[in-house]
Amino acid sequence: MKNGKKKKWSDYLWIAELCYLCLGLFNILFAWLGMLFFSIPLLIAIFGGSKAYCNRYCGRGQLLGLLGEKLKLSRNVPPPAFLRSPWFRYGFLTFFMVMFCLMLFSTYRVFTGSPLSQTVTLLWVFKLPWQWADVSFVSPWMGQFAFGFFGVMLTSTVLGFVTMVLFRPRSWCVYCPMGTMTQGICRLRNGRKAKEDGRTCEKDCGTAEAVGE
Repeated sequence: MKNGKKKKWSDYLWIAELCYLCLGLFNILFAWLGMLFFSIPLLIAIFGGSKAYCNRYCGRGQLLGLLGEKLKLSRNVPPPAFLRSPWFRYGFLTFFMVMFCLMLFSTYRVFTGSPLSQTVTLLWVFKLPWQWADVSFVSPWMGQFAFGFFGVMLTSTVLGFVTMVLFRPRSWCVYCPMGTMTQGICRLRNGRKAKEDGRTCEKDCGTAEAVGE
């Protein structure tokens, strides 16, 4: 095998990312599975003190790498410096979390009696009709959450594809909100220990800059 490296099971997690997107198109309720992509990285960072998920287990990162490197869909040029800057990464994380909270508020409104909106919002602006999705067999708020959450996941995927094409394959990882959050958790958790051991959190947990290179 090339470079003598044997493939591990974790090298095929891009399939999980692809299946998630396809299942969401087939049945919007599969969007709930995306909560795993949110919770697992945070749990690894909180209890393990590392960005192992981003570095080894992120199916989206693998998929972008596969499309950009293997299929040559990427221009493979360095991303602009502002994408790596703390102000942009934490600003984008703040914006992302505000949009996420608004999505949760929409879910709460449906829970309290507002009508279900069968649309998926792409890039926080474009509302895509999704009337073919059958969510009649679950509570309306569960359906509303699925529509909103799939919109969040689809939006981040589109942004990942755009930056993959324009820059290096995994340029999305440079400003990924989840990566920014786990990096912040990693620094808070390991900062003191890293200083005592003569190490840095960047070495233990990886950095956005390193991933984008």
